[in-house]
Amino acid sequence: MPNEKQSVALTSMVASAGMTIGKLTVGLATGSLGVLSEGVHSLLDFVATAMTYAAVRVSDAPPDENHPYGHGKVESVAALAETALLFLTSAWIVFEAVQRLLGPHVEVEATWWSVGVVVASIVIDAFRARALSRVAKETNSQALEADALHFSSDILSSSVVLVGLGLVWLGYPKGDPIAAIGVALFVCLAGYRLGRRTIDTLIDAAPVGATERVRELATAVPGVAGVCSVRVRPGGSTLFVDLDLLVSRLLPPGRVAEVQEAVAAAIRAAMPEAEPRVRTQPLALDDETVAERVAAIAGHLGRAVHHITVQRVGDSWSVAYDLETDGSMPLAEAHALASELEAAIRAELGDAVEVETHIEPRGGHPVHSRDADPATLETIRAQLAEAAMTTPGLQDVHALRVREADGRLYVVFHCHADAAMPVADAHEAIDRVERRVRSSWPAILRIVGHAEPAHGAA
Repeated sequence: MPNEKQSVALTSMVASAGMTIGKLTVGLATGSLGVLSEGVHSLLDFVATAMTYAAVRVSDAPPDENHPYGHGKVESVAALAETALLFLTSAWIVFEAVQRLLGPHVEVEATWWSVGVVVASIVIDAFRARALSRVAKETNSQALEADALHFSSDILSSSVVLVGLGLVWLGYPKGDPIAAIGVALFVCLAGYRLGRRTIDTLIDAAPVGATERVRELATAVPGVAGVCSVRVRPGGSTLFVDLDLLVSRLLPPGRVAEVQEAVAAAIRAAMPEAEPRVRTQPLALDDETVAERVAAIAGHLGRAVHHITVQRVGDSWSVAYDLETDGSMPLAEAHALASELEAAIRAELGDAVEVETHIEPRGGHPVHSRDADPATLETIRAQLAEAAMTTPGLQDVHALRVREADGRLYVVFHCHADAAMPVADAHEAIDRVERRVRSSWPAILRIVGHAEPAHGAA
């Protein structure tokens, strides 16, 4: 079933056929070169609209293996052929007009029906130019936009023919060929506009201002540190946009994907005809800490690290961290992964940096645990409370959870602390409490304490 683009193109083609028959009939009957030139013009309009209809049908076909960017440029090829027809029309009209101006007198009859057919063509052109322009804007169809421009110029050229017929009626027969030359000038103008636009599309020239608009939209999205390059090229009703962005290399992969999608969404919202493809490149920011740089390097290599500690030793750095690996991985393979990561860190921070890797097995499937017995829970609660009360800055212990799995204990607790206490001091205080309790319970596999400001919620 034809869509709106195809329907309006088909309607325009039928209108061109009717106008061609009418103008040629009147032009031959009256001997008016102006009307005849308009008839030939309408004949070429019919050919052009037929090509436009065919091009629109082909361009609407989805992309395939041989045409991954779709078939949109078929519309541009049709528009280029239409441009050639316009210039051929102009050459013929000018030739005939000059022959009449320099040759013997040719009788031209200005009748009411010759005027009527030209007025009718103006009305028809006005309606179809408006319809074509509306659908062209809605679908961003270059072929339909070219036809709309074409028929808008036809209105002006037909008006010039009316002026020529009026001069003939007033007794100035030379007005008819002069009017015909005026028609040719309008046709040339339409051909020039259409040809320039078509050639720009075929050579992938970016629409004026499109590159700057895309760059503005991308840089306005949070997370975008810069724009490397923007490539924009039209393809029929679609504007293909290839965009390379700079994002902080510290962003996790999930956040990078969100930035890419946000940029694409912003471009599509502001430029509905655009089909954006967004790529990102990592950027080292000036305010990165050494620990952040180490974490970023590990992330890019697909390594999971934690407990990164950084020391300044004289003029060089000393870096240590825990590298998580599959517990079943052979040691030789794990050591190779660690060596690769260490080499990347030295390449980033310099050969003088000391790098120490602690390889540890990554946690596997969830542990199936159960709440510890009440006696164990209360004993650990008492020991935690005593340790907290004797540690400066800490207050009560609450939200205690003790669970047991395979004879090992997992302990989690919260502890109120002085709200003004520095984070480093609070962390050290919690560590002291954890160490004291762990020393009394060898069965504790993991103990995690969380410090909260004293004025916060329990």
